[in-house]
Amino acid sequence: MRQFQKILTVETNGPGLTEFTANAAEIVVESGVETGLVHVFCRHTSASLLIQENADPDVQRDLLAFFKRLVPDGNALFIHRAEGPDDMPAHVKTALTQTTLTIPIANGVLMLGTWQGIYLFEHRRRPHTRSVVLHVVGD
Repeated sequence: MRQFQKILTVETNGPGLTEFTANAAEIVVESGVETGLVHVFCRHTSASLLIQENADPDVQRDLLAFFKRLVPDGNALFIHRAEGPDDMPAHVKTALTQTTLTIPIANGVLMLGTWQGIYLFEHRRRPHTRSVVLHVVGD
């Protein structure tokens, strides 16, 4: 069994989904693993990870609109505002989604479905540089 680990930097433009499927696929190829798993971990508390449709951009716009309505910035319910009115809402959105993904690998490629992509979901208003760890394990 072999293991391979790499940290990927994902640049965001503020709230929204940034796809990094191709980068993850390259890391899997670089690992040399033919059959196994890739574990993806977001090292932040105000951004998360999603596997989501990558064919119709309306899906991403609708998800963003839903989360904006579900947990609006500046909500008087929240006390934590150390970094602005989007601070605590970003943490809640992360808690409602996920910071880890595990994807099977077969024949040296990610076993994603036809319309699936891997996304970093930025929950803060301003652009950020995010760090995602990919750990590949298998034969």
